[in-house]
Amino acid sequence: MSDRPVIAVVQPHLGLLVPQLSQHYDMIALWEEKDPPRLAEVSALIMAGEFRLPPELIDQMPKLGLIACFTVGYDGVDVAAVRARGIQVCHAHDANHEDVADHAIGMILAQRRAIVAGDRMVRAGEWKRGAKMITGSLDGARIGIVGLGSIGAAVARRAEVMRMETRWWGPNPKPDAAWPRVDTLEELAAWSDILVVAARAHHDNEKMISAAVIDALGPEGLLVNVARGQVVNEDALIAALRDGRLGAAALDVYAQEPTPAERWADVPNTILTPHTGGATDAAVRRMKEMLLANLTAFYAGEPLPTPVP
Repeated sequence: MSDRPVIAVVQPHLGLLVPQLSQHYDMIALWEEKDPPRLAEVSALIMAGEFRLPPELIDQMPKLGLIACFTVGYDGVDVAAVRARGIQVCHAHDANHEDVADHAIGMILAQRRAIVAGDRMVRAGEWKRGAKMITGSLDGARIGIVGLGSIGAAVARRAEVMRMETRWWGPNPKPDAAWPRVDTLEELAAWSDILVVAARAHHDNEKMISAAVIDALGPEGLLVNVARGQVVNEDALIAALRDGRLGAAALDVYAQEPTPAERWADVPNTILTPHTGGATDAAVRRMKEMLLANLTAFYAGEPLPTPVP
């Protein structure tokens, strides 16, 4: 048996990490593992933080000392519970917030300027001489941001340059914020032409974008979600889009991922992307660098460079 540390990778889409890490560690790909007793030797676990980490999996790893979220998010980990077992948790702190903000702005442009609809029109041969598609300007548009963390602030900076008026809401005031905070989420939705959800998901804010918030945004409003699917009441969102009580939605995240295609087949005025907001080459490179740094520090008995808060 190798005397190298044993590390397990949870999700198949993180399999790209295995060849590089195999140079220094004994790697286990859980989706291929045929020898469950090997799990008892695992000292570090690598995962995508948006997926729930089952406690029964941790129970099979008595030597586990580190849960390394390759991603920025870590909402799939019960941090308090695993820390109570002496397990450290790290993540890719601020690795992709600028990229996610770019994606949010791109989705706003795609919907407001009908870029996707225009593409389809040209390809379908429906562009008629003399006809002109009139789309929505962003000049003076009111954008409300839910959660003024790294992503929310990055969206606000871009919106300001694009001549939009910005306000925000979050549970905790930020006296140094450059943009005004409104008192309630519903008040922000009622004020906004565009509502961007950029809040970190946790057990207290599930479905906080409720039917009431969606109705407050209204039939001319656009809801953009680049946070987590569970912070939006997806059933209420779909019903409002079908009924015309909400103008449009641009979504990168969903209650279930992958989201079933048939769920959206007859839902109008939507732009959908497959949770790619932060998945850029530069962001993945930074995530790899942070992961390697955290693993090196953990096995050297040094403080983790990017522990979860």
